[in-house]
Amino acid sequence: MHQRKSKKILVYFFLLIIVSSISNNSVNNFKFNKTQKINISGLNENDNQKLLSDIQNLGLENIFFINKNEIVKLLNSNSLIERYEVFKKYPSTINIKIEKTNFYAKINNKGKTFLIGSNGKLTLSKSDYSELPYIFGKPNINEFLKFKKIIDESKISYKQIKDFYFFPSKRWDLKLEDDTLLKLPNNPTYETLNYLYEFLENYKVESINIIDGRIENQIILNE
Repeated sequence: MHQRKSKKILVYFFLLIIVSSISNNSVNNFKFNKTQKINISGLNENDNQKLLSDIQNLGLENIFFINKNEIVKLLNSNSLIERYEVFKKYPSTINIKIEKTNFYAKINNKGKTFLIGSNGKLTLSKSDYSELPYIFGKPNINEFLKFKKIIDESKISYKQIKDFYFFPSKRWDLKLEDDTLLKLPNNPTYETLNYLYEFLENYKVESINIIDGRIENQIILNE
């Protein structure tokens, strides 16, 4: 009886070894699919490639264990991106669809020219962008974007604007393409801009290049 019990124990012991070996081999030989491909669209070829390289540097070994926060942080820090969508296509592909920011103006920052994007971020200018107006002064970017929204709601076309002048008092002046300077009051509204626009449309005054609208419901002309 004791011998029979010992044999059973021995059989169970060998079975345990066999099962463990198979299980260990299965785990060791089983490899999760690595991220084989990352597709990025929305930027130009060079910027897509630069972003791809930055993402690959995150060490994305396995699509099932990707830290989404790392990708989000990287995308949010890119000044060219307005918004984005990230899709995991199993088993081994990531698709990133990007909407590029719109550039609204140029501004000097520490001796370098930057572009102000609709995302509220600054991008170092790599080309002339001569079609964009230049901002003189140091406004808060959100202040500028708020002011641009007021312009867009007015009758003045943004394309008419050649330069912006921002003062420490937080007041704006606008220089138009024909070099007419519009002096605006503090906290201008779209009604303020419409008032000046209608004056310009109705009264073509030669040799007048400064229109002072800083006082409510008054226009002062200067040569």
